[in-house]
Amino acid sequence: METFRDQVIVVTGASEGIGRAICLGLAPEKPKLALAARNVVRLESLKAECEAHGAEALVAPTDVTSQDACKALIDQTVARFGRIDALVNNAGRTMWTTLEDVTDLSIFEQLMRLNYLSCVYCTYYALPHLKQSRGRIVAVSSVAGLAGVPTRTGYSASKHAMFGFFNSLRIELAAAGVSVTMAAPDFVLSEMHRRAFNGAGGALGKSPMQEDQIMTADACARLIIEAMRRRKRLLLTSRRGKMGHWLAFLAPGLMDRIAAKAIAQRK
Repeated sequence: METFRDQVIVVTGASEGIGRAICLGLAPEKPKLALAARNVVRLESLKAECEAHGAEALVAPTDVTSQDACKALIDQTVARFGRIDALVNNAGRTMWTTLEDVTDLSIFEQLMRLNYLSCVYCTYYALPHLKQSRGRIVAVSSVAGLAGVPTRTGYSASKHAMFGFFNSLRIELAAAGVSVTMAAPDFVLSEMHRRAFNGAGGALGKSPMQEDQIMTADACARLIIEAMRRRKRLLLTSRRGKMGHWLAFLAPGLMDRIAAKAIAQRK
């Protein structure tokens, strides 16, 4: 089985949730990790945990909504490790509000910049290095990127944009040997839900989820790492996600009703 030993892997949104779990899941394979997020304290604690498990880690404080910061992240990684073998585009934020209850429309631009444009920026600057290494790109989208989800219009739009971008890029890179893996998790236990935008542009402050009934970040990370290892095209982490992927084409009205029910049950 192929391992990630000594491979240089950049992970955005590394300080919490799925990103942190991916880093900790990879660490025992002794990769070289570039840990990117805004929270330096959390990154430093993650670095210590990863290195305790055998990885070498670089703390790279980064606001991925900034194009210049994304370039600096890639430049810093190459300066430290000499190459890039994999880029995990994981940073993101969500929302929980109907459109009619939104009073701050800027949340739509903020979600697009964080969830989608950050991926464009990081991938653009990492691409020459990934082509040299015949490396891997992983994009952590969502089942909301494959179907509409009520109360998450802006989030769903940004995740749909990720699919359009990376599915197109996969074709461009086929001859270069660079793989593109799209991950589409269902609901995952993380701080993301507490930090979700409300209609006024603030954070919810508490999770709207029944957290004992959803997948843990560790379980999700294990699936993503395995998909990354196999250079899998698409990862759907739940039976509902797999069913919804097909129903969106075969029975879109039924899919709409299932999405509405799923949100209602999680409140």
